[in-house]
Amino acid sequence: MTTLPGIADIHVAARRLSGLIVETPLIESQELNRRFGGRILFKPETLQRTGSFKFRGAYNKLSTLSEAERGRGVVAFSSGNHAQGVAASAAMFGVKAVIAMPADAPAMKIANVRKMGAEVVPFDRFRDDRMTVIRPYLDNGMALVPPFDDPAIIAGQGTIGLELMAQARALGVSLDAVVIPCGGGGLTSGISLAVKDVSPDTEVWAVEPEHFDDTRRSLAAGARVSNEPGHTSICDAILTAEPGVITFEINRHNLAGAVAVSEGAVRQAVRDAMAYLKLVVEPGGCVALAALSSGEIDLSGKCVAVVLSGGNVDFGTYAQIMAA
Repeated sequence: MTTLPGIADIHVAARRLSGLIVETPLIESQELNRRFGGRILFKPETLQRTGSFKFRGAYNKLSTLSEAERGRGVVAFSSGNHAQGVAASAAMFGVKAVIAMPADAPAMKIANVRKMGAEVVPFDRFRDDRMTVIRPYLDNGMALVPPFDDPAIIAGQGTIGLELMAQARALGVSLDAVVIPCGGGGLTSGISLAVKDVSPDTEVWAVEPEHFDDTRRSLAAGARVSNEPGHTSICDAILTAEPGVITFEINRHNLAGAVAVSEGAVRQAVRDAMAYLKLVVEPGGCVALAALSSGEIDLSGKCVAVVLSGGNVDFGTYAQIMAA
């Protein structure tokens, strides 16, 4: 297996990203503190470049490629947020990017990727194999930028954990737990490495949509398991078939557990983010907030950080959620 990334890799990524990323703040709502009975600090990566955390990992990955590799172009597959991170990074390096995207991905995400200059190749997320779709581009020498199961991607996402722990320290608080949205596990594993380096006793929780809780079930089984086919979810940004090999190896050691949340809980979390934090958060980016209502994470008298991982939601979808 590929060598696992560590805290040194995250610090290197932070230096590469310095001056290019938004150091997203920690914010809180007294109303949500009262509701959950603890102090909840939110890390809004919705305010990040391209509207999600994905730029961090994508730019770090491209930074590790040689000039010759970048010169042949990069290829990726993504439902939208990773696609935008790769497209933006490729534009900054002045290289060609091809992104395979599900045909049912939010129109806003597809349009944003094209605006950044990347070529979009549509595919059916339920019938097509993503690697088969991009294989011709790989055969032509383009470099793959994976969405999560890659040491450089994980290290880039881990820079959120560095910021988070430094910001908590500046506030004079110790974090009892950090709660993170989870798809393939790149964000969760990267943040967990940074959190555990500073505070080994801080619990790290992954949160997934119901029916797409492959990390939760994999942790219970002690091995990677896949999701059952035939389900859909409003949380398009974090729908993966199974955990990554590298990400699961990290997560199985670092996570306190994983929580699966219902569509209804996610919709309510999106409304709460707007009402109490004044933030537009996409459904997949809001699952960690939704998990606070699950009863599975001890919040009473605790100080807990919650990552809001993205805000790229179509207007129509958002209007439907707000109108409910």
